[in-house]
Amino acid sequence: MIHILDLHDRAPRVIASFVLETQAGPVLFETGPESRFSVLLDGLNTLGYAASDIRHVFVTHIHLDHAGAAWRMAERGATIYVHPKGAPHLVDPSKLWASATRIYGDQMEALWGQMGYVPEGQIEILQDGDTVQVGEATIQALETPGHAYHHHAYLIGEALIGGDVTGVKIGRGPVLPPCPPPEIHIETWLESLAKIRALNPRKLYLTHFGETDDVGPHLSALEAKLLEWADWIKVRLKAGQTREQMVLEFGAYVAATLRAAGLSEEEVQEYEFADPSWMSVDGLVRYWNKHHPEEVMT
Repeated sequence: MIHILDLHDRAPRVIASFVLETQAGPVLFETGPESRFSVLLDGLNTLGYAASDIRHVFVTHIHLDHAGAAWRMAERGATIYVHPKGAPHLVDPSKLWASATRIYGDQMEALWGQMGYVPEGQIEILQDGDTVQVGEATIQALETPGHAYHHHAYLIGEALIGGDVTGVKIGRGPVLPPCPPPEIHIETWLESLAKIRALNPRKLYLTHFGETDDVGPHLSALEAKLLEWADWIKVRLKAGQTREQMVLEFGAYVAATLRAAGLSEEEVQEYEFADPSWMSVDGLVRYWNKHHPEEVMT
């Protein structure tokens, strides 16, 4: 059984952690940011567990909303399972934090908490296709880049812990692609979605937020929205719009999309917390300028 823990990051349904119950004890997927660690502990307690009961922690990637509290779990004895390209940033997170600080400035501590490191001896690097057996559960790592080059999804039977490559979908809202800089790559993301589709999972668990068993339509809608957003940015780059113009227009465009789907202002805000529209502008602008500059020359 997989339990969903809501970390209540500024609002409900923004960041989830997942607890897989096995005969060998609980397994944690995604730690959330260090700033929400006390909420994670409370969620574990409601299931009857202390943090020290968690011996295995799997993170889909090392962005701070997914793995910022990994070092806290390591302090309590857990092994952290991660993509090989993400592992160095858990051992020495200084570059990751410096990069995030350039974006968030004096909001860093409030949003993400404290920086800490995971001892190298408590990191288990997983390659694409590797499996880990915990009790009766087999957990398979799937390399799924596109959102980040150091991204894994985890297949457990017919369930997939998707991280960010399977998108953001909150409650009754539509699925949207989180596209922050610096590693968005559309073609690779589409390949990852094809890889997931070929495995035919019956249920997706989304860090942002929850679960869906409508897997095929979900992946198709995510693919379509990713291409739509990329094209939206491409058209405006070619027209010579400034970043400031795009941020304003795109934020309004995304909010209008959500309202048209019948969402309340509170639900629109949950999406903005989980998938900030301005970050997708920056990520997609960088994608076009880096990978296809000839497509966006004015």
